[in-house]
Amino acid sequence: MLKRKKQVVASALVLAVSLSVLSGCATKKENESAANGSASSKASSVNKEGFPIVKNPMTLSIMAPDMGIQNWKDMPVMQEMEKLTGIKIDYRNAPRDSFDTKKNLVFASGDYPDIFFASKLTQAEELNYGSQGILIPLEKLIDEYAPNIKKVLADKPDIRKSITAPDGHIYSLPRIEPFQPWYRNPMWYNGKMLKELNVTKLPETTDELYDLLKRVRDEDPNKNGKKDEIPLSSSSGIKLRDIRTWLLGAFGAYEEELYVDDKGKVHYTPAEDAYKGYVTYLNKLWADNLLDHESFSQTDDQKKAKIKNDQVLLFSDWHAYMSHGGKPNTEDVMFSPVRSDKVSAPAIASNKGFSTGTFAISKSNKSPEASIRWVDYMYSPEGQMLFNKGPEGILWKYTDSTKSKIEYLPVPNGEDRETYRSKITPNYGIASPMVVPDEPVKDDFAKWVENESKTKLLDRGARVPFPALYLTEAESGEVAALRSDLTTYVAQMEAKFTTGQESLDGWDKYVQTLKKMGSDRFQEIYQKAYDRWKNS
Repeated sequence: MLKRKKQVVASALVLAVSLSVLSGCATKKENESAANGSASSKASSVNKEGFPIVKNPMTLSIMAPDMGIQNWKDMPVMQEMEKLTGIKIDYRNAPRDSFDTKKNLVFASGDYPDIFFASKLTQAEELNYGSQGILIPLEKLIDEYAPNIKKVLADKPDIRKSITAPDGHIYSLPRIEPFQPWYRNPMWYNGKMLKELNVTKLPETTDELYDLLKRVRDEDPNKNGKKDEIPLSSSSGIKLRDIRTWLLGAFGAYEEELYVDDKGKVHYTPAEDAYKGYVTYLNKLWADNLLDHESFSQTDDQKKAKIKNDQVLLFSDWHAYMSHGGKPNTEDVMFSPVRSDKVSAPAIASNKGFSTGTFAISKSNKSPEASIRWVDYMYSPEGQMLFNKGPEGILWKYTDSTKSKIEYLPVPNGEDRETYRSKITPNYGIASPMVVPDEPVKDDFAKWVENESKTKLLDRGARVPFPALYLTEAESGEVAALRSDLTTYVAQMEAKFTTGQESLDGWDKYVQTLKKMGSDRFQEIYQKAYDRWKNS
């Protein structure tokens, strides 16, 4: 009897293993089927060219971050897309501020939307969920159904290289911004204060900047009879990130965590002399009351209230008037990066021209072909204009038959143009998958900003600090663990060095602590990844 029981157990084990193997084979075949793009049961109902996209109306679900200004179903852009494509959208949006948390819950739940839109998918997420088959490969779909995306990637091979995972698949699409030069929001000077101080030449060195900030502190340039001027201000929400890049550059570092030099060497910035020079300078500004002492505690809105009250000389924003209030003006000039005596020229970071993780298709999607055709329109000249400006006839119209020139129309109800645009297109405050077009009509302010960017950033050798690239799954896990501890420690020590809670005499001890926490290994992993990317 015992012998028979053993035989039954053995048979059960063989059956279990066999089923497991068959299940594994089935999963592999499912993933391969998804990868070849045309395996969808609804492929035959999708028109490869023209509109509508589908022969019979269908619905796709989308998960995206929501600015909370207007329901997407009521936006003219999305209504126009439905009419054009024949595809109705089931919106599963979440507030932008809590979107990452919601996204993680959705991935954990197994109840996936058909499409992840503007979802800020990290490359680690793409690798993780792509290898599990939750996100499907897009490259064959692109080749067969997305001519606009295919052309963009052919024209920009570095972008295709950067969005291709180590396994050879593309799991998400980029947002491409060929005309945006800024790496982060620029810094701006309060023009009224400069005028009051008779400043006709902007600072070129850290010493000259220090002298100007000191004059703001002492000479009452807002003319209210109070010593309430704040030479330089930041906010806790980004923990000095709004000013860090621009001041780090004065000491030779292009970016706050990683950058690659002209010889292809990867640098971990917080452990370098450039970072020491930066925090030493901040400490000097702090000690002399030139850096806002509420920078580590105030919100961005609190900072902006001071700027609007004409208390702050130097600050960061997309445009100065967005902090000052009022209309665009050319009085508040862009900060011109300064250099310290440690370098011959400042390191200036520029935008790499695209962001990753903006569009992905889940395995729940019954028509990947229709989905890729739907998003492909956003990479066409017509789709770019639709998503960026809204439908023709609301805020703008073409003025010639070749559709190369436009004219702006009066904003309905006399509202601010950007405020109104936020109600008609989802491409506001989020990274939509698309090519962002150049401004077809540049007013005097836009031309001025373009020239400021050119003369103060681009013409002075601005370059991309570090390319977008993939780590392997093993590297990604190791980096996540290292970064968590390193980033927390660096942020704490930056605040302590700046405010004087920690003496800069302890710099060597700080660097040794970073090494013990794995900073050298962190740098080594990214060096290998960069070398792979460069040689791919």
